[in-house]
Amino acid sequence: MDAEDEIRARIRELRVEHRDLDDVIDRLAHQTYVDQLQVRRMKKRRLLLKDTIARLQSMLILDLDA
Repeated sequence: MDAEDEIRARIRELRVEHRDLDDVIDRLAHQTYVDQLQVRRMKKRRLLLKDTIARLQSMLILDLDA
């Protein structure tokens, strides 16, 4: 497996985690009692995942230009 394949695999893993966090946050939004601190932490984690995915995708694009 070369570096590009490893990056693509990591992107897939991060997308799954991002999607899972989306689902959990959506479910929590429909509950009567919600731990706002927990939701805030999940949203920060989700944003970090999104930024990491974008960074990894840009690495792949740079590799294509090389």
